[in-house]
Amino acid sequence: MSSNRYLLDFDGVAVHQGWPTLKLLYVSSAQYGGDWHSSTHAHDCTELFYVVSGVGQFMVEGKLFPVLADDLVVINPSVEHTELSRDNRPLEYIVLGVDGLEFAPSQEEDSRYCIMRLQGQREDILPYLRILLREAELKQTGYELVCQNILEILTVQLSRRVGLSASPGGHYTSKECALVRRYIDSHFKENITLSQLSDLVHINKYYLVHTFSREYGVSPISYLISRRLQESKYLLSRTNHSLSQISHMLGFSSPSYFSQSFRRAEKMSPLEYRKLCHAKELEPAAQP
Repeated sequence: MSSNRYLLDFDGVAVHQGWPTLKLLYVSSAQYGGDWHSSTHAHDCTELFYVVSGVGQFMVEGKLFPVLADDLVVINPSVEHTELSRDNRPLEYIVLGVDGLEFAPSQEEDSRYCIMRLQGQREDILPYLRILLREAELKQTGYELVCQNILEILTVQLSRRVGLSASPGGHYTSKECALVRRYIDSHFKENITLSQLSDLVHINKYYLVHTFSREYGVSPISYLISRRLQESKYLLSRTNHSLSQISHMLGFSSPSYFSQSFRRAEKMSPLEYRKLCHAKELEPAAQP
């Protein structure tokens, strides 16, 4: 297996205001040979894995899916993964390690990764990746700024296809906190307790509250409530479900607790929010 990896140091380099925490940590290129053996691993940053050629599989925490030329896989921080290549059509790929960026899934999507099928769009993506490799390898004057600007262009292009967001605080997230956050994102409608979350990551629940709050600025349960309230705003504006139904669907212990939590966060009751949304829909369109 041939592999090249280039680390980057962007201390003191200005970052575009649109992605204030975005930072390119490394660029790697690799082509598989018969001497390579797969092993799972995880990173503190997000990885963008672009398949230049070949056919293989990607494994994410035990789940396998196929990849081929012009697929791009985005792996969120602290997610265990590896790639598997076919001997007759070995994988060649380019990887970016990016701090301050995460895949932001919709409710139906897996919160750990996404895969973009970019067949037919090769010339929109691959030339930028090759420039990043060349700049990181040669390290000529101003290479940091070139790499940073190209990264932001790529980020904008990819965000048009899938949800990408700035990761909280733009700093590394512990594996345990990241796992708890992803679990809440995927199961927020269920009855989740702090004890369940602490059992999930095998750490003391009081320590979990401390570390999660330090990483994300809120406790695990506060984050859970915010995810439920976020979904409730959609249900209030787009459905005719009663408050009791919405409360039950989203895992609140009672309709009154749902209403109290909503009012505390939005400074209005759920019914007031629904009336406001409906009133906006009835407003006449502005005249040209």
